[in-house]
Amino acid sequence: MPALHQPTRRERQREATYDEIVRVATELLTDGAELSLRAVAARMGMTAPALYRYVANYQELVDLVAFELDKAATQGFIEAASRYPADDPAAQLCAACVAFRRWALSKPREFALVFANPIISEDSDRRELLTLSTSGHYFTDLLYQIWERTGFPFPALDDLDPIVRDAVLNPLIPAKAEHIATADRGLLWVYMRSWSALYGVVTLESTGHCDPRIIQSAALFKATMVDWLEPLGLVGDDKARLVALLDAEIARG
Repeated sequence: MPALHQPTRRERQREATYDEIVRVATELLTDGAELSLRAVAARMGMTAPALYRYVANYQELVDLVAFELDKAATQGFIEAASRYPADDPAAQLCAACVAFRRWALSKPREFALVFANPIISEDSDRRELLTLSTSGHYFTDLLYQIWERTGFPFPALDDLDPIVRDAVLNPLIPAKAEHIATADRGLLWVYMRSWSALYGVVTLESTGHCDPRIIQSAALFKATMVDWLEPLGLVGDDKARLVALLDAEIARG
């Protein structure tokens, strides 16, 4: 077996600087301060020109920070889901969705940076393409596992609007599709619609564009989640169990 590449001192230092950039940018967001190259450089004790060796412009800074915040937040969703068995993806999805909402409400500026930022590819050879959204893959993986168990219906390709059909056959969204047979690509339309429902209600809550009593009660979020159980083949005892699980997860605060 060939020896694994050992990073050089320069590579370790560069990696540590990227990590510090993300940490400092996150602190600025938490503090309610402006996120800018100059602000990051000042807090790091660097000059702005020195920071340009790592991020060439503001958009590259945003891309870097958004990517890392998404990765870190997804670990929280995974931890929440791991309280339930691996063979129960519906329970894991419900717990992860509640964790997603909790993160958005507690870290609204981080949430906005990640999800209001255009999904584009990144030039840096240190990062994967931003189209490989960590949270997007995680949620759609769980939906796929649910489909494997319940066989919930999805539209045939011929029944889709031509633009939607092109989108599911050649997706530009952050979803893995290579493992889905061409004939089953209508499943991606379910992904898009369900993700839009979750993202929509959480965005309304996170930005405060919703009655504060509704946000505090989580009534709109819960109703949206419950509305999607039956389309995902989660009916009868499964539905009752998951509604109770949602209540318990929301009550965790």
